[in-house]
Amino acid sequence: MAISISLTVNGAPISASIDPSTLLVQFLRDQLRLTGTHIGCDTAQCGACTVHLNGRAIKSCNILAVQAEGANITTIEGLAKDGALHPMQAAFKHCHGLQCGFCTPGMVMSAVSLVERQPNLTGDDVRAQLDGNLCRCTGYHNIVKAVLEGAEGMKSAGTASAAATAPATA
Repeated sequence: MAISISLTVNGAPISASIDPSTLLVQFLRDQLRLTGTHIGCDTAQCGACTVHLNGRAIKSCNILAVQAEGANITTIEGLAKDGALHPMQAAFKHCHGLQCGFCTPGMVMSAVSLVERQPNLTGDDVRAQLDGNLCRCTGYHNIVKAVLEGAEGMKSAGTASAAATAPATA
């Protein structure tokens, strides 16, 4: 029995009829053809499927599409604006923060969310906070370098959240 969902994906309103057991990653890839969101482990361990749901990085293999009803989803395809790479995407390119590229979309999406929450990062912060994103090709050195450069680019471009600089409350 199909059910209807409505959500916004990369700024565009979407309405679709789906099977209730459809994972968000399957919906994005199979129905919307947004194949930048990768399926890696299917167990929320590798982070290749990371997207933003209402501005927060989530692993889309771990959520049903129906749970995203009414949400605002951003995928790797939605980061670039008017043909210009997002500062984090540009930093990954510039710093060679990828090899095979399979983990890169999830890494970039997680890194953007991390910088929006914590714009003043150290290399140790990046290593600790990206622990849910696995890369089988690199030693992470260039990924960390890319995230730090991307953070600076996001600050310069004004895409790092001003709210993230406010003190955290418990």
